[in-house]
Amino acid sequence: MSLTSHSDALVIIPMYNERENASAIIDAVLALPRSFDVLVIDDNSPDGTAAIVKAKIVENPGRVHIIEREGKLGLGTAYIAGFKWALNRSYGYICEMDADFSHNPADLLKLYETTAINGADVAIGSRYVSGVNVVNWPIGRVLMSYFASKYVRVITGMNIHDTTAGFVCYRRRVLESMDLDAIKFKGYAFQIEMKFTAYESGFCIVEVPIVFVNRALGVSKMNGGIFGEAVFGVIRLKWNSLFKRYKARHND
Repeated sequence: MSLTSHSDALVIIPMYNERENASAIIDAVLALPRSFDVLVIDDNSPDGTAAIVKAKIVENPGRVHIIEREGKLGLGTAYIAGFKWALNRSYGYICEMDADFSHNPADLLKLYETTAINGADVAIGSRYVSGVNVVNWPIGRVLMSYFASKYVRVITGMNIHDTTAGFVCYRRRVLESMDLDAIKFKGYAFQIEMKFTAYESGFCIVEVPIVFVNRALGVSKMNGGIFGEAVFGVIRLKWNSLFKRYKARHND
């Protein structure tokens, strides 16, 4: 039986060594003019991130939650754990975002509106749907990210400009339709696989323009190998899709 929740919307925020950002990002989400609950996935951060989150749980009972894992198990598995947690409760809209303020918490309102009010099944906070809206990234990293998304779009056939975006809101039914244990990618290619699975299942995916700002505090977890997984793994993803039957969406 699903457990009741404070809000109909949950924001999942993976964290590893985010003590500089943990308290502030949680406060920013909770301060929004509509209610979002927060679930932090902490991979045994040695800097004390979990203790900061637990203090927020005490301050905001029922609105802040944490899943603690034994070590760094990958971004994809963190979100899968969060999705399963959310589906065991009554959340209708499940969002994912970074902990470092590269995603503006205020933009959660636009993602929620796109799904809950305007009827999209998946809302993507997109850096590239209206040009290149990235601030304070080195030009090489911008080009790598931009052309990786272009490449993925060509290979998969998805009409999505920002295929590697990690700022997303899903309707509950999208996640319920997926075999979450079958999602293979662990790094940032996880974001591609989730979008591709939703796309192949016939869900309505809408990109919402956002401005992505490079983190000011803490250390980035991004590296070239992460993008390499996205670039090369997508070929296998597309090939496997030719032999896979996706669960079609059900209209309301």
